[in-house]
Amino acid sequence: MKISEFSIRRPVFTMVTMIFILILGTVSLLKTPLKLIPDISPPVGVVVATYPGAGPTEVVEKVTKPLEANLATLPGIKNIQSTSQEGSNFILMEFTWDTSIDDIQNEVLQRLDQTPLPDEVKPRFLKFDPSQFPIIQLSIRGEKNEASLRDLAEKLTVELSKVDGVASVTTSGTITEEIRVLIDQDQLKTYGLTQSDIVNVIQANQISLPGNTVLSQDKELTTRIVSLLHTVEDVENLIVTKNPVTGETIRLNDVANVELVSKEQETITRTNQQPSVLVNVLQQSDANTAEVSKQFQKKLDELLQEERFQSIKADLLFDQGEYIEQSIGNIGNALILGGAFSMIVLFFFLRSVKSPIIIGVAIPYSVVVTFVLMYFAKFSLNIMTLGGLALGIGMLVDNAIVVIENIYRHLSMGKDPKVAARDGAREVGGAITASTLTTVAVFLPVAFITGLIGELFSEFALTIAFSLLASLVVALTVVPMLASRWLKPLKGNEEARRRRSKPLKKLERSVRWALQHRFVVLFVTFSLLVAGGYGISTVGMQFLPATDEGYFNIRVSLEDGVAFSETEQVVKEVENVLKKESDIDVLVSLIGSTQEESFRGTSQNNIAEIYVKMKPLDERERSTFEFVDDVKEQLEKAAISGHPSAELSFNLQSTSGNASQTLSFSVKDTNKKRLNESVEKIYEALVDLKDVNEITTDVMNKVDEVQITVDREKALNYGFVPAQVATTVNNITRGVQATQIVDEEGNVHGISVKYDDAFTKDVEALKAIELKASSGQFVPLEEIASIEIDKGPVNIQRINQQDAVQFTLKYKSTTNLGEISRLVDKKIAALNLSPETEITFGGDRELLESSIDDMLLAMGLAIVLVYLVMSAQFESFKYPFIIMFTVPLMVIGVAIALTVTRTPVSISAIIGVIVLAGIVVNNAIVIVDYIQQRKAAGLDSLEAIVEAVQVRARPILMTALTTILGLLPLALGIGEGTEINQPMGITVIGGLISSTFLTLFIIPIVYSFFDKETRRMKKA
Repeated sequence: MKISEFSIRRPVFTMVTMIFILILGTVSLLKTPLKLIPDISPPVGVVVATYPGAGPTEVVEKVTKPLEANLATLPGIKNIQSTSQEGSNFILMEFTWDTSIDDIQNEVLQRLDQTPLPDEVKPRFLKFDPSQFPIIQLSIRGEKNEASLRDLAEKLTVELSKVDGVASVTTSGTITEEIRVLIDQDQLKTYGLTQSDIVNVIQANQISLPGNTVLSQDKELTTRIVSLLHTVEDVENLIVTKNPVTGETIRLNDVANVELVSKEQETITRTNQQPSVLVNVLQQSDANTAEVSKQFQKKLDELLQEERFQSIKADLLFDQGEYIEQSIGNIGNALILGGAFSMIVLFFFLRSVKSPIIIGVAIPYSVVVTFVLMYFAKFSLNIMTLGGLALGIGMLVDNAIVVIENIYRHLSMGKDPKVAARDGAREVGGAITASTLTTVAVFLPVAFITGLIGELFSEFALTIAFSLLASLVVALTVVPMLASRWLKPLKGNEEARRRRSKPLKKLERSVRWALQHRFVVLFVTFSLLVAGGYGISTVGMQFLPATDEGYFNIRVSLEDGVAFSETEQVVKEVENVLKKESDIDVLVSLIGSTQEESFRGTSQNNIAEIYVKMKPLDERERSTFEFVDDVKEQLEKAAISGHPSAELSFNLQSTSGNASQTLSFSVKDTNKKRLNESVEKIYEALVDLKDVNEITTDVMNKVDEVQITVDREKALNYGFVPAQVATTVNNITRGVQATQIVDEEGNVHGISVKYDDAFTKDVEALKAIELKASSGQFVPLEEIASIEIDKGPVNIQRINQQDAVQFTLKYKSTTNLGEISRLVDKKIAALNLSPETEITFGGDRELLESSIDDMLLAMGLAIVLVYLVMSAQFESFKYPFIIMFTVPLMVIGVAIALTVTRTPVSISAIIGVIVLAGIVVNNAIVIVDYIQQRKAAGLDSLEAIVEAVQVRARPILMTALTTILGLLPLALGIGEGTEINQPMGITVIGGLISSTFLTLFIIPIVYSFFDKETRRMKKA
């Protein structure tokens, strides 16, 4: 080829170009950000609204249903899921993947404005933003004094928030102080005061109000009226009224107890059973995660060395940057090992030191060229792009090996190095161009797949395409140029001696035998194909392999209405079991809230979350999944010993977003009674299913509540209206935040005005609460309202404007999504539910089912494109059709590899099969191309077929072996972060082994059927 001849003739120009590309590649690599996975922007939006004082049913009717009705007709809307609870609602909107949230945002805001809602309800729209999830979580502990711990934690987070790339550092579990005014009802009654009077007095004395400007000595000065409170003494000495009889001044401390106290804790945070503060670190949206993590940890270590922070200790719970570096480091090592294996293979076959060195130059140079293309395509270095490079490392050298092997063969004929380099490159140039283009063609459909798979794998596909195109250019320029300068002529005709060697003679006899027993060979191959198909059906299916990130959390839930102390006791029992496990590094408990509740700004007495960080993978014998399976039963017993209603739920969600070992589905029905009956039947059918760890539902729970029903006539007799009674009782039971003050040290304290606990501790005390009528008379609450304990809903779930119940089923690591789905489908089908009861699967199963169609389409398109590209290259439709017979041959090896390793069929494995469709044809291309060359030189068809197999067997075996060995580290799944790419490696290795060896016999047989001379060939 002319490009090869130019490179051989102009070596300095070629070297200068190489150096230029190396410099450009180095700069590109340094500027390419490190991330775990490609940037994913799921088309998800959230609408949240608060409706103070409203119960769940009222929220549904007045807020949720109107909003749902307006939002359901948005363009591209796929699902609407809502949760309504006391005082608030939460609507999750899922759009199709081709919908841009940025484009739809204005439409959503317009719909919210148009929805008729109560005046006090102001809904907000929130977009899904990955940068709003913490990249680092750590806990701070050590100080015995909780106030000191809080103070040091706040100072530490202020310093840490200055790190480049950090957007914010937030804390939870801190203890804050407030000024609490505990009023005495009897004293209030004595002086004719109410709670609202006390609040008004405090607010009236805490004021800073600007006035108009005043002229003074030719200056225009602003005015400000100031009356500020700074201390507890200032507050308790406030004058609230005067005694009408004696004229005595009545101060706040005469009717209330005023003190600075720790604010009532709604949540508690503990690390390894010690009080702590949980710190969440958010990064800026365009920041390099790995770099932010590195700088943050460096700054943290420096700060902890300072004297003021030496009394505290930081425990790292989760660091995405550290995991990214480990994952990418492991894949990088696989890439380096793959390159080293390739050089060893080359040395083994050619027995030459210089040839592997030439390949050793070609590999990193091809990778550097790929980095340049990745940089300009705005890709990041992540497990998908580096996985693509690791997968392509064997293919990277394929072109170079074919060229160097052919040059070496021409040298063996006694040719001059320059002539051998020119002739060798020219002879195979067309074949390797065709094989590269067919492999690249395979990835075009993958790049056009939509949805989550498209987001994850498009960069992977394009990275391999970039690397292959780079390797083609290198093989046709750098390799011939280096070979023409470094390789020396060989003495004698080495090629003739090689042809007479025993292995090649044996191969020749085998090919001739196969050609004489064509139907026997085809029948055996077909039988292997059928057996392989059966083998694949036994391994099951999954969406993406679970990744062991050494981190999981346990959600603790008790029956509604239990005391905070009961939840804390259950957590303590669970902690006692976990602390005995040597595989655990750090244990953090958040009692009274969860990450989700914190996001909504709410807390509940009956919930808790325990975050568990495992020791590094090489320091433990069990995976995180096996660990959870092993300790689950023991932890559940411990939780129940703390409280009989305690339930545990284990969450192993990975950074890639998929919830590991989880099957979720929703049950919908327009008839609420029928829905509840169906849910009960399904639950009973699945609860004892084999390999199921737990099954939970969000069925509408009810909780005991004190219901106060106002008697309108009696209330009106005293001058009350129901709204007035409701507001007064709400303020008495919850307390009122009157204002905030700033003390002399700059600390901000809220002032809370509430009744003494003695007045709100039980129902009888509540009945005795007295309300001040307009006449000045004090009336007990029970005089104007009936007070009783009844049941009310905790929250109400709806999906697509229907009442719905969500099922979440967690299964053991010994089974897979496909197998558990089959069992669940079978059980539900046996229930004969009403046709009106609709069951919709979500999560991994929904993604798998929607992705399979895309994958099959991509595979079909890939095969068609490969055929069309080859047809264009060969200027024939017949010979590419012969070559396509290699595609079924790969299925045999894929099936054996997946069956032997018991690897479920996943999206990663299917991507591997698509990749194989482009690789396996390459071997047939070089055989068919050489057959055509020998026939053009005058050989008869039979001899041309046999000679083509003899001559091309070595480069075929070499390229296959380098690809297989290059993928071996990936297929073994050594280290963290390799799980997603492991099935791909196993699939490609299996398919390559079967197709490589069978191609040497099947392609000659198929060719013989299409060739006139050999079509009716008889047995010898």
